[in-house]
Amino acid sequence: MTRVHDLAVVGGGVHGATAALFCARGGMDVALLDRGPLCREASGVNAGTLTMQMTRVALIPYALRAHAMWASASEWLGHDVGVVVCDGLSLAFTEQEAEILTYRAGKRREAGAPIRIVDGREAKRIEPGLSDEVLIAGHCEVDGYANAYLTGLAYRRALIEAGVALHENRAVEGVDQGDGGFTLRTAQGPLRARRILLAGGVWIEPMLAWLGVDLPIKTLINQLAVTERVAPVMQTVIGVASGLLSLKQYPHGTVVIGGGWQAVGDRERGGVELLPERLVGNVRLACHAVPALGHARLARAWAGLEAETRDALPAAGPVPGVNEAYVCGSVHSGYTSGPYIARLLADRILGREPDLPLFPIDRLLAPDPSEGTAP
Repeated sequence: MTRVHDLAVVGGGVHGATAALFCARGGMDVALLDRGPLCREASGVNAGTLTMQMTRVALIPYALRAHAMWASASEWLGHDVGVVVCDGLSLAFTEQEAEILTYRAGKRREAGAPIRIVDGREAKRIEPGLSDEVLIAGHCEVDGYANAYLTGLAYRRALIEAGVALHENRAVEGVDQGDGGFTLRTAQGPLRARRILLAGGVWIEPMLAWLGVDLPIKTLINQLAVTERVAPVMQTVIGVASGLLSLKQYPHGTVVIGGGWQAVGDRERGGVELLPERLVGNVRLACHAVPALGHARLARAWAGLEAETRDALPAAGPVPGVNEAYVCGSVHSGYTSGPYIARLLADRILGREPDLPLFPIDRLLAPDPSEGTAP
């Protein structure tokens, strides 16, 4: 007799892996499929930042709980993911940046994030390596980072230990619905499940199309770089008010430089070309923030994918009109908030009441009111 899983999760990033893990621990027979190795797309090539200062205001309560999950990952995941909890600073070098920073920090503080505004002198006390040109900074004690590479290894071990049927390098080509649930079509043969969770990040759009749902997902191609090992030059996570910098130094000495600088690519091809002028701009901004970085040498640079809905809030909840189908992903700053949101959805799938509301996609299927109507 053909095995019918209780749940099939399509997409092996942080969202899919977390939901699969908690559903399996909740007693479900779970299969997890990914077209490649686990956590090797967006979840394996991002900067690993765990921050409140780049998180949407509406997601602050989720991000705070997710940060606590990351900080205790060795307990609930069972394996180390290289998490470092430290202070975070968001810098303003101009009056315009200071105005933006003050406004956003205030809104995030109202939502529960422990962010305070400090002057340049206090910022340098917190991070001695900072530039003298910092006007003000947002300071948050709830910050840090994880090792994106170790995250995938940890999830893989935890999923296997929980009894999840892990199918790496098994791309799903389509989904058929029937009375008994869903049949996933793959080159290795069909896989059947009573429920399905689509957790494919930037690929959520074509995945939902399998079920007849049209949900546009924007694909961002973020450029990142890492230095060779250098002597300690910083002890905090650093960003700037413009969102064009994410900066941290790992315990072994390398410094990861990220931010909003975009590369060339798309959903189908991924990041196919780095733009040297943008890489140079990102590095210059990093050296402007932490002058001692000027002596470091770059080891490599790459592009990572990030998914975003039209309102920059998650797609997390049931798929409208399709019984026992769910979606989870497209979380802005998804590496920070992802595990908690995925755990909430796992509770929903298990028939439990989530601690915080999910983000159903109904709102994204209606016409965008900001676009107006044609005359």
